[in-house]
Amino acid sequence: MSTVSMRIDEALVSAARTAAKAEFRTVQGQVEFWAIVGRAALDNPDLPASFIAESLMSLAEPREESAPFVPRSLQNSPLTPLSA
Repeated sequence: MSTVSMRIDEALVSAARTAAKAEFRTVQGQVEFWAIVGRAALDNPDLPASFIAESLMSLAEPREESAPFVPRSLQNSPLTPLSA
C-alpha cells in the first residue's frame, strides 16, 4: 500500500488520537477507519453509521475467533447443539 502525506486539521487529529487509544489503533489507522466508514455510509444512506462501523470491525476479526451464526428461532431449540 502506498502512502500520501496530507494536511489535516489539528482538531480532527486530536479527536483521532483519543479515539485511536480507545480502539487500539494508530492515529493513521483511526483516520483511515473513519474514512472507510464515511464512504460506506454515503454508499448506504439507509444504514446507521454505527451498524456500518460494527460490520467493518467484524470483518477484520480472525475467522477462528468468530462464533457460528445461530438464528434466534433455533437458539433454544433441541435441534441446536449447545456449545461447551
